[in-house]
Amino acid sequence: MKHQYFGDVNDYVKYGLLRCFAAAGFRVGVLWMLTPEDGRPDGRKTKYLSRPEKWKHHDPHLFAVLSDALSRANGKHLQHIEANGNIPHGRFWGAVVPDAKTERTAWYDKAASALCGADLLFFDPDNGIEVPSKPMGRKDSSKYVYSEELQKAWKQKSSLLVFQHFPRAKRNEYIPAMVAEMRKRLKGAYVLPLKASNVLFLLAHRAVDRPRVSEAIRLIENRWSRRVSEYTTT
Repeated sequence: MKHQYFGDVNDYVKYGLLRCFAAAGFRVGVLWMLTPEDGRPDGRKTKYLSRPEKWKHHDPHLFAVLSDALSRANGKHLQHIEANGNIPHGRFWGAVVPDAKTERTAWYDKAASALCGADLLFFDPDNGIEVPSKPMGRKDSSKYVYSEELQKAWKQKSSLLVFQHFPRAKRNEYIPAMVAEMRKRLKGAYVLPLKASNVLFLLAHRAVDRPRVSEAIRLIENRWSRRVSEYTTT
């Protein structure tokens, strides 16, 4: 996550989903996985805000918050979504993710301590789950969340939600492969993929959380129909 992305259409969907999980009774902990701004034009996908007739109804409160924030000179900052209970009872960890492995381990340990008590941890990396070409410790490894971090979080008894950009791959092959890999890594996890137009959200939850997950999915289907859908794997 970079501040320069704040408020784009993927963020609107992302925050909207977190609000659904919070409304379903989850205490949400957010690891923003913040990385420095890079001057690229990413994050300018905000035209949806000029089309309220097509977008506002999904979450009128959130739409108003983002519209107001992006009308300000300092609007592209995560403080605007963290404030005023916009994600009810949410906890947040926004320290910049380091590349160096030792520093990365310390970063995660501090995040886990700060978010202790959350029963749904949301990981928000720039790109998504690790890829073989970027082992932890390499330059730009900060853009990924690593399986060992997800495993640590799973052992804390939290359910997990992970933001994942789609790579250039066939989605009907990529999504089942990601689900299978997460099930393999997180013993006992029920893995549910939620697909938006440009991004994927991977939910790994526990049996005890099924009632709240079912309620969250009901809210998502009600509020975000046509924008987010559950992807059914075999």
